[in-house]
Amino acid sequence: MKGAGPNRAFWNRDFALALAGYLFLFLSITLFYLFPLFLDRFHPTKSRVGLIMGVHNLTAILVRPFFGRLIDERGGRRIALGGILFLALVLPWFHLIAGAGILPLALRALTGAGWGISMTAALALCSDLAPQDRMAHSLGIIGLAGIVASAVGPMLAEEIVRHAGYGGVFNAALALQVAAFGCMLATREAPRPNLGAGRSGLFDSRTYPLAILAIIAAMPIVHGAVRGAIVNFIALFGSSAGFGRIGPFFAVFSAAAVLTRLGIGDVSDRYGRKQVILPAALLISLNLFWIAGVESYGVFMLNGFIAGLGQGLIYPALCTYMIDFLGRANKGYALGLYSALFDVGMGLGSPFFGWISDLVGYRRMYAAAGALLLLSTVVFSVYAPRTEAGAGSVSAVERGHF
Repeated sequence: MKGAGPNRAFWNRDFALALAGYLFLFLSITLFYLFPLFLDRFHPTKSRVGLIMGVHNLTAILVRPFFGRLIDERGGRRIALGGILFLALVLPWFHLIAGAGILPLALRALTGAGWGISMTAALALCSDLAPQDRMAHSLGIIGLAGIVASAVGPMLAEEIVRHAGYGGVFNAALALQVAAFGCMLATREAPRPNLGAGRSGLFDSRTYPLAILAIIAAMPIVHGAVRGAIVNFIALFGSSAGFGRIGPFFAVFSAAAVLTRLGIGDVSDRYGRKQVILPAALLISLNLFWIAGVESYGVFMLNGFIAGLGQGLIYPALCTYMIDFLGRANKGYALGLYSALFDVGMGLGSPFFGWISDLVGYRRMYAAAGALLLLSTVVFSVYAPRTEAGAGSVSAVERGHF
């Protein structure tokens, strides 16, 4: 089996199998986008719902950087298999939930750990099997599996609930984990790069002040927090606004992101990471302000489409920015760190924005999320270094403003 060199095609047997496994894994998790509606029957506070949904991401934070380094050293296949098996052992316990107390909180924490391990390993494995000179493009293509899952999962969950209740959702999630395990088991591990070479990136604590590193780390955190506000509360917001079905929102969101990845997925490979991150984040920010004032179902669907455009652009550019910054041979660690930072945002953002919605309602909550992303984007654009070869740091760093 040839290595994943610059001329390696996207589509080959092992890449297809790994990508299918990643799709089934992701689809299993997206069935739980409707879990807040299951919890709502127990009449919890919105902040309690946010805590239960957000702890999934917080526990993933604890495992992703460690397992990211392990992936760099040992490869992603075996680690992905272990994480999927762990998830499969946890899922049956969801049938025992009878309230919004400790049990759902503990189970979401455990699934977060399994998700953090398996998703990072599966993503790294898929990326290793794709062209290395088109990193952002390949991550965008791989990310389409997550986008498709985000579209199909909630709608599939709605149909399963109608016919088999939430117990059927938990069983379907387990079946998808079994399918993911089978695909990964049939995939051959990609050859590992020489970790003694290629570690060079821009990262050097002696070159960049702590404030610059904090600005870089803050961008995926804020993006994750805003993403959590959308994913974890859009079903409750839509229900409170009188919109009948929420699944189509995720469908148009995902369709827009797919079109973006397929059409201009390599734009940051060609023009630079920051040149894409800025307009994508601005698009998401302005759309959040618009969601705060939506009244009609048609406009609600349009909001979902525009949000998908922004998401389709920002993820591959921001994720690859982190890989470039830390060095390509540290890709597993960079993916783990990026995902951990994103999950910090998702984990903290869910209870935080749930608390805001308890105080001022969903509409002002989404306006606050838009303002937060807008502010962080402006700071990142001014102070974060470029990662293109020979680009160096931004002028603000050179001027010693920090």
